[in-house]
Amino acid sequence: MTKRILYISALFLVLVSCNDYQQLLKSADPDVKFTAAKNYFQEKDFTKSATLLEDVMAYYKGSGRSEEVLYLLAESYLGQEDYYSAAEYYRTYVKSYPRGEFAADCKYMVGYCYYKDSSDPRLDQASTHSAIQAFTEFLEQYPQSERTPQAYQYMFELEDKLAYKGYLNAKLYYNLGMYLGNNYRSAIITANNTLKDYPETKHRELLLYLILQSKYKEATLSIAEKQPERYSEVVDEYYNYSSEYPNGKYIRDANRMLKEAKQHIK
Repeated sequence: MTKRILYISALFLVLVSCNDYQQLLKSADPDVKFTAAKNYFQEKDFTKSATLLEDVMAYYKGSGRSEEVLYLLAESYLGQEDYYSAAEYYRTYVKSYPRGEFAADCKYMVGYCYYKDSSDPRLDQASTHSAIQAFTEFLEQYPQSERTPQAYQYMFELEDKLAYKGYLNAKLYYNLGMYLGNNYRSAIITANNTLKDYPETKHRELLLYLILQSKYKEATLSIAEKQPERYSEVVDEYYNYSSEYPNGKYIRDANRMLKEAKQHIK
């Protein structure tokens, strides 16, 4: 066994000294590739370490070394900032080794990598949802972890992103106005659903104000017989907003809408 290790180390040094990475790729010896991959990983050459680890992963499957290969592969993709690939390999590790040495770390890192892969609120939020789910699972399984506070912080950030996504969707309906129908009602429904899903969001005032704006615009554009009812809704919505934000950013405009709404109510 000692001779085998010495042979591998010597061969690796020869290959590296010749700076012939291509020879490593062509090597038929998985132990040589694995040793090289670990060295590249230590040197932070994560592209080469990932490539070599991918090559030997199938060979070591089911062996005692498989767990380490999988973990290093996930870490190598993390080092490349390929967060989606890293998340997938961390997830594979957790599934394959739920009681493994790195299980808790990998469980957390699934959420972290999806968090890093999360897009701007204007784009698709698949990774955002995946991150929230992963952090939720981590917190359920490891509630006493030293990483628990950070996991909660990331979840709050992700939920705020989804809340802002909801606001943008509602604002889009608002901007469409009465085009091909009453889009103000759709704006109201979308904003209310967002508040229901994320009641603690930092965008709460913005959403409440948008609901008030939408109800006001809906009332002003309604037919005469519906206006008293619609303006009554504006008054109710004003108090929903002002009770939470009596000195809010939009209170002056809210007061203007209240004054006008009351003039239309008998």
